[in-house]
Amino acid sequence: MPEIIEIPIELAQFQLPQAVQERLQFLLDRQDAGEELNQTERREAEGLVELAEFLSLLSLRSQRVMKQG
Repeated sequence: MPEIIEIPIELAQFQLPQAVQERLQFLLDRQDAGEELNQTERREAEGLVELAEFLSLLSLRSQRVMKQG
């Protein structure tokens, strides 16, 4: 039997703070413009992308659970 994990609605709707989103966009724009990010910037961008993807996945899963419930 699968384990049921309850996700608080507030957590499911959490998004990156505006300043963090702007920083990620800045790094991605620089990379898209052909600028090479240094190792620290690359790791920062990768971590922020992973966090944004995780939050999106969390939100999608919670929406699916709410529709089923």
